[in-house]
Amino acid sequence: MIEALIGFAAIFGLALLRVPLAFSMGLVGLVGIGLTRGWMPALASTAQVVYETGFAYTLSVIPLFILMGNFVARAGLAHELFHAAYTFIGHRRGGLAHATIAACAGFGAICGSSIATAATMSKVAYPSMKKLGYSDALSTGVIAAGGTLGIMIPPSTIMVIYGIITETHIGKLFAAGVIPGLMTAILMMVAVVIMTSRDPEHAPAGEKFSWSQRWAALRGIWGVLLLVVIVLGGIYGGFFTATEGAGMGAMGAFLFAVARGALSFKALFEVLVESARTTAMLFTLLISATIFANFVNFTSMPMELKEWITHLGLSPIMIVGAMMLIYVILGTVMEELTMVLLTIPLFFPIVTQLGFDPVWFGVLIVMVIQIGLISPPVGMNLFVINTLLPKVGLGTIFRGVWPLVVVLIICLGVLLAFPGLSLWLPSMMD
Repeated sequence: MIEALIGFAAIFGLALLRVPLAFSMGLVGLVGIGLTRGWMPALASTAQVVYETGFAYTLSVIPLFILMGNFVARAGLAHELFHAAYTFIGHRRGGLAHATIAACAGFGAICGSSIATAATMSKVAYPSMKKLGYSDALSTGVIAAGGTLGIMIPPSTIMVIYGIITETHIGKLFAAGVIPGLMTAILMMVAVVIMTSRDPEHAPAGEKFSWSQRWAALRGIWGVLLLVVIVLGGIYGGFFTATEGAGMGAMGAFLFAVARGALSFKALFEVLVESARTTAMLFTLLISATIFANFVNFTSMPMELKEWITHLGLSPIMIVGAMMLIYVILGTVMEELTMVLLTIPLFFPIVTQLGFDPVWFGVLIVMVIQIGLISPPVGMNLFVINTLLPKVGLGTIFRGVWPLVVVLIICLGVLLAFPGLSLWLPSMMD
């Protein structure tokens, strides 16, 4: 166990020295295996991980879903989603905030990235809220929190990574995220109602649209709604695998963008380069995390940790609850993907040993990542919005997002107490 603890300390030490996480985990894992098992096994193990990751068919789902999201984002769908939501609920107090959350949920259904969703909605929703007189705190808080829906509502890049690391069925993970994602969006809207009732002048109502205008707005997003239904419906219905569904989605999104005239050769090149860059980053992290996880598994830490936890006398659900508390605390000081990649090798075997469904645990992991994405001081969504809206200070964004952090913590508690909310749809796929 001492070797593993030294390994974790080495990673944090390298992180303090500004060494990129991927290099830190990979280097510590390689050196750790070399010192405990020998250098030839360490080099052979590392080479095998790199080879198997690069040629794994199931991993092709990652670049395909990333490509799908980038094509649809390039086509300007976020504007249509926001406008469609605004025509239905924008006339109510806080309506623009509600429309932003609804648009984030819709965009998350074809994007799969929290940061991309928050960045896109900062450009789409913030100018409208600013023009109508919304406070910066409320506007940016809603955008930051709504952006986290991008990783709960399928398809989700984080769920794909979790599924690959833990060998959990990706289609079932996608199905498991639907009800929690919708529940989270609804509770966020309830929070907006409470926030705007206390400070109504900072969230005025917008104009009211006729039903003909509303139907016209819905017709503007029919193509992507059809795309989502085909891709996710095909996966849930068993017509094709998650990887095949991602391929269908990428092709459909490409045709959608072409039909809208949004893809010049230059734009296509930029989309491909951005997708390749994001994919390379995620693959590098996965390879490094796998190397480090192999080192941890070679030590006695997983077994000793499991024995220590089982001897605490806590009920199984309390043990998982304690893990979630650890995740929430870690999310305030660590980057979320880093946190998951480092801890899954330790926690996942314990969860399965206790008899819990790995699909349910995957949904809990995504929820704690959502919390971490908007938890000061290192929530990534907060810094993305601050970068795109430099006139809005981080303090203002922190102030606006705290009520919605509480909402996500409540959602985590509900999902922890009622696993059926996550597992009902996946059970229909058996």
